[in-house]
Amino acid sequence: MKPCRAGVLRSLTLSCGLLLSAGLLPSWTSAQALTPADSAAVLFEVAREFDEDGRSEVAAALYELVSERFPETPSGARARAVLDAWRGTRSERSGRVELQVWSTLYGLWLGVAVPTALGATDSEAYGAGILLGAPAGFLVARAHTRSRELSEGQTRAITWGGTWGTWQGLGWASVLDLGQEQVCERDFCYETGDPTEARFASMIAGGLAGGLTGGWLSRRDIDAGVASGAHYGSLWGSWLGVAGGVLGDLENDDLMAATLLAGNAGLVGGAHLAGRHGLSRNRVRLISLGGLLGGLAGVGVDLLVQPDDEKVVIGIPLVLSGAGLTAATYMTRDEDVRSGGTGGGAGHALLRFDRDGWSADVPVPSPTLLRALDPNGREVWRPGLKIALLHGTF
Repeated sequence: MKPCRAGVLRSLTLSCGLLLSAGLLPSWTSAQALTPADSAAVLFEVAREFDEDGRSEVAAALYELVSERFPETPSGARARAVLDAWRGTRSERSGRVELQVWSTLYGLWLGVAVPTALGATDSEAYGAGILLGAPAGFLVARAHTRSRELSEGQTRAITWGGTWGTWQGLGWASVLDLGQEQVCERDFCYETGDPTEARFASMIAGGLAGGLTGGWLSRRDIDAGVASGAHYGSLWGSWLGVAGGVLGDLENDDLMAATLLAGNAGLVGGAHLAGRHGLSRNRVRLISLGGLLGGLAGVGVDLLVQPDDEKVVIGIPLVLSGAGLTAATYMTRDEDVRSGGTGGGAGHALLRFDRDGWSADVPVPSPTLLRALDPNGREVWRPGLKIALLHGTF
């Protein structure tokens, strides 16, 4: 009977609190000279009761009501403090879901990449890899997040470390011509061999190395802005490496090497700048979005002008993207420092549009199967990667 009685009392207390706050008991309030502070105190206590009872959603709604309706009262200030503490806790723990999603996708990727690296040609191997990879990735992440709490910054160090390591593995395998052999006959040289298996093996090794490095770094607290600065900095560094390489007349392996090295420099530089200037995650994203818009404007100018010189073609987007980064940095100077942010970003697409508006994020490659023809002209399915550039919800 005691739990039932307690529930009834809480319900009666909530009803009376709502009636008092809405002014529906004029005679009683007039007699007792009920003040806004009293109404706020009643609602705050009701919210606290719901919070202790494990009904945090109802408690949060009541805390919001107190903070909005009675902002000048002591209970209003206490309600705001509780909400701010909750938001900070949720921001710190938000890394759990991100790590589980990323790890599941990475397990799915390994389910395709491992058979490819081993030279599998039958569909059964890929089917088994997909069936085992995704659940294994999810379970590993779940076990890891159960043993410790991960902040968003710590999680991003792991997820972006694995993603960036995969890209580095592919790039350096290409630069070093892994899986290929150069044959020279007189003054003519050519390469033989299929590099697919070696490149996938290099991508696997790079991704695991990057993820483990990120896990090692995540033993210390990592600010969300620093993590965002690192992964956006790596992308802008890569773009600078591509553009600078073209302007410097680099080609093939030299251009790829410049891109990889510049990306690594951008990763370190972005993390350093974000930490030194206390940039929040949201501000880093807005700055990056400004650079992206500037680069797209440069592509538009190229399409309109259609210059013949390759250096001009690459130079216009380079200059305008730099201008976009500079302008966005200035325009967002009043953004909250180290706010951490609560926005969801673009998810796994470069650009996303939903009811909250436009957002940008790092596109995450996901495995897919592509139709191709073998040397005998038969149709076969080969593993590949797809990258989402735009995701819209209307």
